[in-house]
Amino acid sequence: MLKTTTTTRPRTLDELLDPRLVSRLTQLDVSSRKVFAGKLKGERRSKKRGESVEFADHRPYVVGDDLRHIDWNIFGRLDRLFIKLFLEEEDLSLHIVLDASASMDCGEPSKFLYAQRLTAALAYIGLVNLNRVTLTALGAAAGGAGGDGGSEGDGGPPRPAPVSESVIRNLRGRRRVHDMGRWLCSLTPGAGADFTEAAKRIALTRTGKGVMIVISDFFLKEGYEQGLRYLLGRGYDVFAIQTLSPQEIEPSLGGDLRLKDIEDGDLAEVTISSALLKRYKANLSAYCDELRAFCARREITHITVQTDTPVDTLVFEYLRSRGLLR
Repeated sequence: MLKTTTTTRPRTLDELLDPRLVSRLTQLDVSSRKVFAGKLKGERRSKKRGESVEFADHRPYVVGDDLRHIDWNIFGRLDRLFIKLFLEEEDLSLHIVLDASASMDCGEPSKFLYAQRLTAALAYIGLVNLNRVTLTALGAAAGGAGGDGGSEGDGGPPRPAPVSESVIRNLRGRRRVHDMGRWLCSLTPGAGADFTEAAKRIALTRTGKGVMIVISDFFLKEGYEQGLRYLLGRGYDVFAIQTLSPQEIEPSLGGDLRLKDIEDGDLAEVTISSALLKRYKANLSAYCDELRAFCARREITHITVQTDTPVDTLVFEYLRSRGLLR
C-alpha cells in the first residue's frame, strides 16, 4: 500500500461535507441499544418516567405522591386517584475516536480523508441533536493545533510535531459545528500512537454514557484487542468502523520492491508474484474476519467500508441498518 500522493488537505468544514449532504444529515439522530441517564437536560426520550411536557401513562395514586400530578378528569369519571406520568428527556454522549496514524494516509481515496468526512458527518448529527460530542484523534501530528481543539503558533508556517492524541471535548449544539470543523481540518496524520494506552486513557477520562465510535483501518502492530476491551462498558455502546482503500483489497503492485513501514520505518524486500498476492488477500480476509468475530463476541458492532463508498451511502444505508443512526 502506497502513501497517498495528494497532499491537499481540507481547510474548511464545507470542503469536508457537501452542503447538500449537510441538509440531509439533520434528519438523522444517533441511536443506542440502551437507555442513558444524562446529567443535562437533553432532547432524547427515555423510558424512565419523570417530569416533562409529553404524557406517557397513568399509575394509581399512592400516599406521598405529589397532588399536582393527579389526573382530576379521571377522578371525576372513575372516583379513583391516578397520577399522570410523563416521558423524561435525557442527553447522550457521542465519542468518536479517529485513527490519525500514518497508515491511514494511504490509498485513493485517502483513508484518512474519508475518516475525516465520516467523523464530520457523525459529529454534525450529534451536535444538531444536542448530544454531547467529544472527538479524539490518535497519533496525529499537530500542525499548529494542539489538544482540546486549541491553537498556537508564531505566525509562520506550522511545523508538524508528533502528539499522542488530540482531543476536543463536550461540544454541544449547532453553534459548535464550526469548532468541530476547524479541529478536524487542523489534523495531519502522524507516526502513530499506542492504541492500547490511548484507549485506556479514554476509558478512564470519559464521562456520561452513550455511543463510542472507533474509525480506523485497525492495522495496529500492538493489536486492537486490549484497546477495544478498555472501551467497552461504563454505559457505552461501541462501534468499530474499519476503513480500507480499494488498493488494499485489490493491490496492483508487481515486481521486486523494497517496502518501508510508513509508521516505524521497518524495511522489507519482496518480490510481488501472483502467489504472494493470493496469500496477501487470504491473510487480509482472515485478519478482518478475526476482528469481526472479536467484536461480535463482545457486542461491538463492526462495519467494514471501502473508501470509494460514498459517505452518504454509508451514513443513510449501512449505518442506519446497523442501528447506529435512526
